[in-house]
Amino acid sequence: MSKKIEHNTTVDQSDRHVPYNLRQSGPTKVEMLISTRVRKSAYWHKSIEHGCWRATVYNRIYHPRGYVRPEDGGAMVEYEAIKNHVTMWNVAVERQIRVIGPDAEKFTDYVITRDATKISPMRARYVILCNNKGGVLNDPILLRISENEFWFSLSDSDIGLYLQGVNADKRFDVEIDEIDVCPVQIQGPKSLALMKDLIGDHVDLDNMPFYGLAEATVGGRSCVISQSGFSGEAGYEIYLRDATKYADDMWNAVVEAGKKHNLMVIAPAHHRRIQAGILSWGQDMDNEHNPFQCNLGYQVSLSGKGEWDKKADYIGKEALEAMKADLAAGNKPYKLQLVGMELGGKPIEEYAPDFWLVSPAEGGDPCGFITSPWYHPEKGTNIAMGYVPFDGTLNANGFPKGEIGKKFKVHLPDMYADTPGVPVDAVTVEVPFTESHNANTRETVKG
Repeated sequence: MSKKIEHNTTVDQSDRHVPYNLRQSGPTKVEMLISTRVRKSAYWHKSIEHGCWRATVYNRIYHPRGYVRPEDGGAMVEYEAIKNHVTMWNVAVERQIRVIGPDAEKFTDYVITRDATKISPMRARYVILCNNKGGVLNDPILLRISENEFWFSLSDSDIGLYLQGVNADKRFDVEIDEIDVCPVQIQGPKSLALMKDLIGDHVDLDNMPFYGLAEATVGGRSCVISQSGFSGEAGYEIYLRDATKYADDMWNAVVEAGKKHNLMVIAPAHHRRIQAGILSWGQDMDNEHNPFQCNLGYQVSLSGKGEWDKKADYIGKEALEAMKADLAAGNKPYKLQLVGMELGGKPIEEYAPDFWLVSPAEGGDPCGFITSPWYHPEKGTNIAMGYVPFDGTLNANGFPKGEIGKKFKVHLPDMYADTPGVPVDAVTVEVPFTESHNANTRETVKG
């Protein structure tokens, strides 16, 4: 048997200022302190009413992350709900940062890697913002509400403050503020039927494109509807205006309309987003990862035929173009590459408390780590995303191709290992593991 690894320094993270903490400390049991220094979202009390029993902190807001207790089946009961019926998630932690004013398009175009001018009013896009080193600061959904108004629906980092800092000298004629708009996600195969019951014929949902937006009322309150989501299933997001004031009206309307569709309030479906290859900022990448390293190269185009060469300037352009040139020359501008894996072991049906270590198939010291693992019921195996040494080859969309089919060992905790202390076999595979309901979840750089 191999010795259990408590701490590791063999994984090459020398290109990072702050390495991932690879100590294997396990599920340390603590009780979360609920205090006023962290915000309760507009829907926090509704989540508690629906049985939320655990939470984390995301964007400095308490974030519900479990409704069905382990003794009642836990997260996999919630998985069955999203696969077979329809679910609602409290994702008010996705802070909405509004950029509004005559220079809104110009400013937005400067801070994202793709071309903001190609986003029409009442359309949304998945985008990334990079720093001047090319590191990914955030990967929000960007909603264009009108010609001069954009909402950044944030993942977990302080981009609102960053955007205000970018315009501290007021060179762009815009106002940048967080607004009282809070989303919920409606995800699952019955989401369309539920949304039709909620908003009637006021919006042509049958012909709404993916990332399409529409104005609607839910529970008598003003909302923006987006066909989008964090799951890979069919789904929508409801962005409630004046959410602090009207949270109950919208939420209760969804719950009432959802009864005949077997609606379940669940935590964000990380088991399903992993299948879809959707990244979680802070877990699968952070500000020290560049887009190519974490499979987001398609956001900036490796082909030289997309938005990249048409944009005069944006934050990170110089660094990203240098990386692009390095990659084209067969060089390795970073140490580790995010890949997909199928791996052995007992079914992983809970969040991982550590970044589990990865070793070469032939044995030896760990060389990488797992970021997002879960069990895939339909495949009958565990799947994961994680970082392994980069061999220098990417395909035209910025995905690693040299690592596909490569074998490794993964050091699972004893509760998941087939034999305690013995690492399980793993092989790298294509991502996504399961195609999303919307074929263009991973868009090209066409706009």
